[in-house]
Amino acid sequence: MNLPRKWLLCLLLLAGCSAAAAPVPAWRLDPAHTRVLFRVDHAGFSQALGLLPGIAGELRFDPDDWAGARVDVVVPLPRLLIGDDDWRDALLSRTWLHAGRHPEARFRSVRVEPTDEGTARVHGELSLRGETRPVVLEVKLNRLARNPIGFRRTVGFSATAVLDRRDFGMKEWTNLVGTRVELEIQAEAVRYTPDTDEEHDDADSQHD
Repeated sequence: MNLPRKWLLCLLLLAGCSAAAAPVPAWRLDPAHTRVLFRVDHAGFSQALGLLPGIAGELRFDPDDWAGARVDVVVPLPRLLIGDDDWRDALLSRTWLHAGRHPEARFRSVRVEPTDEGTARVHGELSLRGETRPVVLEVKLNRLARNPIGFRRTVGFSATAVLDRRDFGMKEWTNLVGTRVELEIQAEAVRYTPDTDEEHDDADSQHD
């Protein structure tokens, strides 16, 4: 079949654009430097604090194109640190996080909205305790550079979010524990590619 010349030219241009489009850089979270801190009111006496370490996940991120970013993160709830074994066991129980049946929380982005230079609003879905609800992260890019130890390209973020624990089935003891839960996230991720040879090259090179 002979195509008109103008259609042939359009197809060639589209093919050239597709070939030239580079994939969004991939990053793997560093569990040693990624934490979620949560705070919730304790009967008006104080803000109870808890820490969730050991977080794993991946993101796609280009600092020049925040709108193309994506993130998928898994939080192991049994690793909760609360400073008291009895209180920790209570929070992991069926009344609260129900970690025996749902040992992981998961956040997946659905849309990233750039808000200013180096900041964005990440709209996503949080799956926790068998419930999935929309959650919005306010994210700030701290730094993207080569780590002086290992020379791997590393990116660091700080983020905050607020959720209502009742949305995730935790509706008990509202007279003692606040329903508003504030999250603070500190995260680092290391550049990688699915091609192991390219990943090795990235690790060894000391040039941006």
